[in-house]
Amino acid sequence: MKKINVMIIGLATVMMTGCKTLYGTYERPDVHADGLYRDPVSMTDTLTVNDTTSFGNMPWREVFTDPQLQTLIEKALANNADLLNAALNVKMVEEQLKVAKLAFLPSVAISPQGTLSSFDGAAVTKAYTLPVSASWNLDLFGNLLNSKRSVQMQLLAMKDYQTVVQCNIISGIANLYYTLLMLDRQGEIIDEMTDLTKQTWERMKLLKETRAGYRSTAVQSAEASYLSVQAQAVDLKRQIREVENSLTLLMGEPAHAIARGKMENQTFPSYLSTGVGIQLLNNRADVHAAELSLAQCFYDINVARSRFYPNITITGTGAFTNNNGLVNPGKILLSAVGSLVQPVFQHGQIVAGLKVAKMQYEQAYNTWQNTILKAGNEVSNALVLYNASQEKSLIEAKQIEVLRQNVEDTKASYGLNATTYLEIISAQSSLLNAEISKVSDDFYRLQAVVNLYQALGGGGK
Repeated sequence: MKKINVMIIGLATVMMTGCKTLYGTYERPDVHADGLYRDPVSMTDTLTVNDTTSFGNMPWREVFTDPQLQTLIEKALANNADLLNAALNVKMVEEQLKVAKLAFLPSVAISPQGTLSSFDGAAVTKAYTLPVSASWNLDLFGNLLNSKRSVQMQLLAMKDYQTVVQCNIISGIANLYYTLLMLDRQGEIIDEMTDLTKQTWERMKLLKETRAGYRSTAVQSAEASYLSVQAQAVDLKRQIREVENSLTLLMGEPAHAIARGKMENQTFPSYLSTGVGIQLLNNRADVHAAELSLAQCFYDINVARSRFYPNITITGTGAFTNNNGLVNPGKILLSAVGSLVQPVFQHGQIVAGLKVAKMQYEQAYNTWQNTILKAGNEVSNALVLYNASQEKSLIEAKQIEVLRQNVEDTKASYGLNATTYLEIISAQSSLLNAEISKVSDDFYRLQAVVNLYQALGGGGK
């Protein structure tokens, strides 16, 4: 009796000392989040935003307002293989969570048995047993509880992964769509320049035929310039086809032409409010998933600690039997057994398991911290790209006006023998390069909006 009392007192003491470490819940540790975002224009290098309504909270339909782009995004969200697989991963973890919850219930088994026996021609003896057994593991030290919590964190992280995939698909579709708009606009510029260089070439041929002493090198240079622009047009058509193929692949469809709008018709919110501090990253599913992985490791440590404590199991059996034919009719037999297994020495496996769990927690913390810093870096890059592209595009617009006038003035001067054919070709080439460069910077501005949307977590649904 005294031994039993000592055991009970010992178990109570162990439970009192272990409850805090075995049943504790995850709490967010300190993380370095100061100065995450650089102001793209302020000389103080500190992002100051008074409005806490984040651009990242805007649903994608409010960010990407082009109806044809919205149709493409909707198709991709319905048919993309990666997104469909991500949804299946969530369902698989949900089933694992059901299993973890069922572990709290007793396990029940039924194994009926029956035999017929006869010795030396004697009458046949019938023996039967209909046993039912149940085993219940008392979760006094949080092993099952922490295992369940770990799977819950895994489920939430998997849902975050699904959100990350969705955000990447939306951003990928938008980037490819805007790439097509950029290539279309560059194609229009190339077509205009093709006509312009062809006119110059034909004019050079006419002058060679009608003006004595006019050199054939002028005609050759003009023709080469015309052919160079034609080659760029062919390259643009190839790029357009490749981008269309990539876009249809994201939508889970065979390659086909993509209906689209015009680059100059795209509109975005005039003011890109980003929110303040780490609040800005509330929608970043990868940041949230990294913290959930940290929480999962926290509960894995609790599971590793619980292995140092006894495993208490209660087993009960009941059977309807005739006891090998000795009892007829059969009777019911009942029994219950309690067992306690205390690990003493397992080749250091339990200690090593706890050390590994703690190191995995440290790794998860480092990953979480780095994910936050990476997210802040992406926001800063998107903001500076947006502002720089916008500023540069305004400058290039003025440059294009000057170069267009330069082309006209150079052609007029050539007719008065005040300039050379090389100056005409050079002026045309400068105009072409400036117009192509402006289209590229307009595209970078569109891309910056996509990047900012993605960097802030993809907004609402």
